[in-house]
Parts: sequence; structure tokens; C-alpha cells
Amino acid sequence: MAGRIPQNFIDDLLARVNIVDLIDGRVKLKKSGKNYSGLCPFHQEKSPSFSVSPDKQFYYCFGCGAGGNAIGFLMEYDRLEFPQAVEEVAKLVGVDVPRDEHQEQQRNEYKAQYNILDEAAIFYQDQLKTHAHRDQAVAYLKSRGLTGQIAKIFGVGYAPPGWDNLLKKIGGTPTNLELLEKSGMLIRHEEKDSLYDRFRERIIFPIRDMRGRVIAFGGRVLGDDKPKYLNSPETDTFHKSRELYGLYEARKLSQKLERIIIVEGYMDVISLAQFGITYAVATLGTATTTQHLERLFKTVPEIIFCFDGDNAGRKAAERALETTLPVIKDGQEARFLFLPEGEDPDTLVRSESKQGFEKHLDEALPLSEFFFRSLAEDTDMTTMDGQARFSNKALPLIHQMQTSLLQQMMLDRICKVTGLSLEQINSTINLTQSTPEPTARPPKDTKAHSFTPTKKRSITSQKQQTASLCSHIISLLLHYPKLATKVYDSKQLADLNEPHIDLLCLLIDYLKNTNTTSLGPLLIDWRDDSNLNNHLLQLSEISHLDPVLNGDPNLLFDEAWARLLSRQQEHELEELQKKPLSSLTPNEKERLRSLTSIK
Repeated sequence: MAGRIPQNFIDDLLARVNIVDLIDGRVKLKKSGKNYSGLCPFHQEKSPSFSVSPDKQFYYCFGCGAGGNAIGFLMEYDRLEFPQAVEEVAKLVGVDVPRDEHQEQQRNEYKAQYNILDEAAIFYQDQLKTHAHRDQAVAYLKSRGLTGQIAKIFGVGYAPPGWDNLLKKIGGTPTNLELLEKSGMLIRHEEKDSLYDRFRERIIFPIRDMRGRVIAFGGRVLGDDKPKYLNSPETDTFHKSRELYGLYEARKLSQKLERIIIVEGYMDVISLAQFGITYAVATLGTATTTQHLERLFKTVPEIIFCFDGDNAGRKAAERALETTLPVIKDGQEARFLFLPEGEDPDTLVRSESKQGFEKHLDEALPLSEFFFRSLAEDTDMTTMDGQARFSNKALPLIHQMQTSLLQQMMLDRICKVTGLSLEQINSTINLTQSTPEPTARPPKDTKAHSFTPTKKRSITSQKQQTASLCSHIISLLLHYPKLATKVYDSKQLADLNEPHIDLLCLLIDYLKNTNTTSLGPLLIDWRDDSNLNNHLLQLSEISHLDPVLNGDPNLLFDEAWARLLSRQQEHELEELQKKPLSSLTPNEKERLRSLTSIK
């Protein structure tokens, strides 16, 4: 496909890189048998559960389920996009990344946009220092308690009055004009077919991505114009649902981030940093999204939502709660802080100092506590009717959560409130159909990227349960891909009612068609489906959990495959026996006699 790095180059790159050397430079590893182990960099832990396999060239954490190859590790640890991670691995190996014409053109276009946005940021910063009307802007920033040093760290600037200050300064060529318009810095007047500056007479806040590149701007009005805050529009380089103001600065200012506060605006982030609370971020005109939370939980184990204590703040907190529930995992924590009436983070930190503000943070409500308080509000929990209404609201939300200890403890609490067992509640409210058990068969699909695996089990529960027959075979194939050549045709098993049978068939077809010899290329090809990737990684580790898989892989595969074929024959025989004998075709009758004799 045009614009993609050639797959054969990625395969060769993964075969040549030493994943142990790459990870050891970032995580302290110790030799442990054939593998290396250490403390997982993706969640907080005291005993090592993070394993790196030099033979298989991939890493896996038994604590949080993180896993992948060298490219995937750099994407997670260094927060790089896929192309940048490939480039970093290529540098280690000492090769250049091949690019087709379309991809190179797109890369150059993005680079030009970043450059023009950097020029705009420098222009606004200069205006704050030199423009004749800068006094109003400086007075406003001083009134908010900002020093020149903190303003410099966040790159705060000033867009002076006038329609075309930026345009005149850096829009002197047709190329620059096009880039400024494409980056959202200029607005086209359709009737006059002319361009003018988007930001005028505003304090300017550059918005940076995880790599520190300016990707957009926010502006706070100084006069009475509306809106009070104005953001750049969505562009090729700026997506509001993914980006967070202040995240780059938080990583830069804090030696080790332990938690992050989500606040409402730019000034809240900067004011908190001014007082030494350097771990606040703000969304960009949107509510907190799943993408925001996934990005933050990769950075820290704890997120604190900070809201006003009024009704609007409560409503916003409830929306944030519903967004967080499907995302949060064991080892992660979300909490909710409601500020005193009339206060915002900026005013509160100035009146109570860093110590006072952090005391409020420490007292923030845990997710589970806020969940039960908010749902029980306006409900009489002393009556059976109230308890039933509460359970009807709470259970669907809890069932959206990933399988975890937190989910189980919240379910246990509902059982305690109602005095009913979980089986009784589920059978009454009929929720089990919407949340299938891990062993339930997934819907049929013939495309790998569209495959939706059943809900993922926690690593702890996997250790406690015996893996399915298909899981054993999948694990063997992921460790020894050449075993797929032993299978003549997997389609004969497609209708077998076995856990993970569809995934097994997809995997066999993939391995036979690509002739891959390692897990790495598979993770790259299926990287767009994170659930599928995680599912495969968990299944690939079954050999570490179940001693049955220790032995000759060829013999183990032959034995398991024979058992699977036997189950398929039993299923086929059962289906034929259900039909009236008179309705069977000659071929079906012959097949029935054959299966009966085998039986």
C-alpha cells in the first residue's frame, strides 16, 4: 500500500535488532534462565514480572499484559508513532528506512507544517516582549501570578491587535501562505477571497505534542471578544481528542511522574506549575476521551480529575467516570477532586500553596467511591426499591469494565448492598448475554483486522485456569510458526464450536501465506487491532504457565491437532445424526458410515 514502509524491510529489521540491548538501555534487566526479567516500565510493581525473550525477540509483562516486539516497545516507552519507532530501530541497526514517493511527500509536508508553526510560536513570543501594545498582556499575566521564567517554559506569547500581523511576518511566500492556512493559522474570507490572522489580541499558548513539536495554539482574549478561549481547528497534525495541553511540559519538568491532574484550562496548568505542581494537563475544548486516558495511563498509574464543585462540575465528573470505566486496569487508579465553591486550581493553589493543594489531591475520591456515591444520590438505599434502581444503573456500567480485581470488588459491593448473590442479580437483570464469558465463541469473521476476540481475561485468572485446546495450539504456533505448514486446510475446522477456533484458523492462514518465522511481523501486521494483539500475546505465554507445553513442539502439535480433528469428527457425526436418514445425500450417508466406523 502506498505510504507504508515495506513489510519485508520491517521483517528484516526485527530479525536484525537485539531486543534485549534495546530494552536494557531503558529498563534494568537481569538474566533469568533463557530470558531476561526486570520491573515493568508500564505499571508500578515491586517484584519483577516483565520478561524479555531474546529467542522470540519480544517482551511480555505478566502483571499488566503489556507486550510486543522492539518497535512496539519504543512506541509504548518513548511514546513514538509507528514510523518514528521504525526509524529509531533502523538507526540502531545502521540502515536507512526505505520510503516510496507518496510517503516521502507526506513526511515533507508534515515537517513543513511543524516548521511554520514553530515560526509562528517564535513570532508570538517576540510580540510579548517587544510590541507596543504588550503592556495589557503583560499586566494580565502578572495579575495571574506568572513569572517570566514559567511563561518561557510554556512558550506563552501575544497576538497583537490587527488583522494580518502574522500573515505579514511569515506569510511572505505562496508556500508559507498555503502552510499557514492549512495549519489553521489563517482564515480565508470567502467573499473577498483574502486571508487574515485567526488569533488577534489574545494571550497565546502553544500546544505541543509528546515530542515537543508545536502542533496548534490556544488563545485567551484580553478584551470582551467571544469566545473567551479559542483553539486552532483540527488539522493533519492536530487532533483534539488525542492531545493534551501541558503533557510535554509535565514530562519535561518532572523527573519521575507518579500522577497527573486533568484540569480545565491553560492557565490552570501553568499556575499549578508556577507553584511546583508540574503534573497537570488540560483537554483542548473537549471532554476527556478514551484516547486521552489510554495515553495518560501509559505515562502514570494515577489520574486525578479536577472539577468545580457546582452542578456543571458534577455532570462533567460523571461523564469522565463513564469514559474511565472501560479503560482502567488493575494497577491503575483514577480519582475525583471537587474544588470548594468559587475556587479553581489557579486561585486555590495561590491561596493555599502547593502543600495545601496537594492535600486536596490526596483526599480526592477514588473512582469506586465516587461511582457509588453518584449513583446512590437521590436514591433511598434503605428500601428494596431504591436498591433495585441503584443496581439497575450500576451493573451495566460495571460490566463495561475490563476483567479486573477492581471490577470484582465493585460487583461484590453491590451484592453486599442488595443482599443478593451475583448469579441472582445477573439472572434477574439479564446482563450475562451482553458480557460473554471468556470461553464463549467469538462471532465468525474472515478478516484478521475485523476479528473481535472475547473479553480478555486477567493474567491472574489465566494462571488459575486450564487453557483451551485451541489456545495450546495457538501458543505453539506463535512460538514455532513453521508448524503451520503441517496443516493442509484449516477451513474444515471453521464450524467447530471451540474457544478461539476462529483466531486459530486466521493465524494458520496468515502463517502459511506469509511464511513468517517469528512473532514480530504478525504483531506489526495486526497492530491496528490492539485487542487482537493483546489476545495473541497472552495466548503466546501459555507455555510459561502450563507444563503440558514443555516438550518436543512437533509432537505436541501433532497430538493437539489430532485431538482437535477428533472433536471436529465428533461434531460432524453429531450433526449428521440429527438429520432424518431419508434426507441425507449419498455423500452424507457415505460420510456417516465412515465416521461411525471411526467412532
